[in-house]
Amino acid sequence: MLKVKIASYAGFCFGVERAMNMAWKEVEENSDVYSLGPLIHNKQAVKKYEDKGLKVINSLDEAENKSRVIIRSHGVGLKIYEEAKEKGIKIIDATCPFVKKIQDIVYKYYNEEYKIIIVGDYSHPEVIGINGWCNNEAVIVKNIEDLDNIPRNYKKYCVVAQTTMNLNVYEKITEKLEKMLECVEFYNTICSATRERQKAAKELSREVDVMIVIGGKHSSNTQKLVQICSENVITYHIETIDDLDLNKLKKYSFVGITAGASTPKWIIEEVVSSIEKL
Repeated sequence: MLKVKIASYAGFCFGVERAMNMAWKEVEENSDVYSLGPLIHNKQAVKKYEDKGLKVINSLDEAENKSRVIIRSHGVGLKIYEEAKEKGIKIIDATCPFVKKIQDIVYKYYNEEYKIIIVGDYSHPEVIGINGWCNNEAVIVKNIEDLDNIPRNYKKYCVVAQTTMNLNVYEKITEKLEKMLECVEFYNTICSATRERQKAAKELSREVDVMIVIGGKHSSNTQKLVQICSENVITYHIETIDDLDLNKLKKYSFVGITAGASTPKWIIEEVVSSIEKL
């Protein structure tokens, strides 16, 4: 039998679990409930909610007036709240409290005439939402090369980070920014759960013969776990047990498993159970 070990931090984080619980309560108690975008980056979990009646939309224009719309844990920009109010739509705000904190920082400093810099992925919904609290005028920095895009004609700057940003990349970027800019306020807003998950995955990947990272293909935090583990050991990224060729694991004796913040417990358990039967 293969030895299997799960990272000490794996699966749903606080913000995602909170959002999923809020959404489940809504679909159980109400009809015509919408989610602005998929609740999480995990299509298997989202399908369970759709089967329960949740309708996923990409714009408030797709929702009926006076209906109920869930804001997922990634959060949205200020204009979405204003638009919902105009349409008489009831907002169920499942924005992660850690993301909300970043939005509040950005809104405050933007109104104090700071230039906002967001360290993160410009295409990620969380970053898009944060940018919406500074009139979509932030400079998005994903890597060191993006620092060339920062305008130098502002007197003061405020730097925040996507909650799932790779800590090492963030530190390299902020180290450069400290040398580039004179007046700058730094807020390391990487979620503690993200840091703990990445640290646990790194430590486990140094112990085992192979790593399995479970999570959505479009999940930012899952992709970062894959990146971290791959630096130390052969790593497979799967969404469910169906994506894993179990025969490839037979040559190993010690398998490590971690999972992204959007991965439900039942998917992790299914993977572990299948590997332990080898």
